[in-house]
Amino acid sequence: MSAEIAPADAGAELTVAGVSKVYQVRRQERAPRTTVTAVDDVSFTIAPGAAIGLVGASGSGKSTLARLITGTQRPTSGSVTFGDVPVSRLRARGLRRLHARVQMVFQDPYGALNPLHTVEYTLMRPCQNFLGMSPGQARDRVGDLLATVGLVPAAQFAAKLPHQLSGGQRQRVVIARALACDPALIVADEPVSMLDVSLRAGVLELLAALRRERGLSLLYITHDLLSARVITDELLVLHRGRIVERGPTKQVMQHPRHSYTIQLLDAVANPFASPATKGTS
Repeated sequence: MSAEIAPADAGAELTVAGVSKVYQVRRQERAPRTTVTAVDDVSFTIAPGAAIGLVGASGSGKSTLARLITGTQRPTSGSVTFGDVPVSRLRARGLRRLHARVQMVFQDPYGALNPLHTVEYTLMRPCQNFLGMSPGQARDRVGDLLATVGLVPAAQFAAKLPHQLSGGQRQRVVIARALACDPALIVADEPVSMLDVSLRAGVLELLAALRRERGLSLLYITHDLLSARVITDELLVLHRGRIVERGPTKQVMQHPRHSYTIQLLDAVANPFASPATKGTS
């Protein structure tokens, strides 16, 4: 059994073009409906193998964008395209094919895993559902997946239930499940925010290594610019549903131009800021 899974073929480009998402809400029973704009005219592209950071505080529209990209919601206007496929036009079968190429890593690793299923069962299912593997083939692949995310000896972890794992180990299982169907793009939505500080670096290092070794594209969604600094090439700063600043990660971190970006940086101890921007309000 090999310790690594063969890298996926080069992935397709993801294009988000003028996307908006407006919700109709009723704040009180029998009150008139009002509109809430969660995402407002957002455009960006993720080239194959690129790592983009989407940063902003809670309520800025980051998770809504993730749902639009993965096809679980449709935009009110604009378009999301993966390769030459318009995501918003896909139905059940098309979404199934999309989800084989675009996978999510969620914020809460315990909530993302069925507490009644072993790690082996959790990882076998996407191998069978997306790749058409037999039970025997899928079981063999589980060992490779666990080795890829650093959970060895694989046989020991395969038999465990989620509650028998640490938070960092659970998140590695979630990442292994995302890798199971050889995706081209991983959308990681706050993947380390619920982990102890001591575990975060290991998971970030794993995501960075997977991107290098497998040619994966990565959309890293976070409120923490310092973690985005570790694994992204470019930052998009989202505020009230709109992108207010974008640029190479190092440039945005050292020379932020928008007041909202400066506020995000001021909220954390930022060793990457230039002296001119430290303490700027």
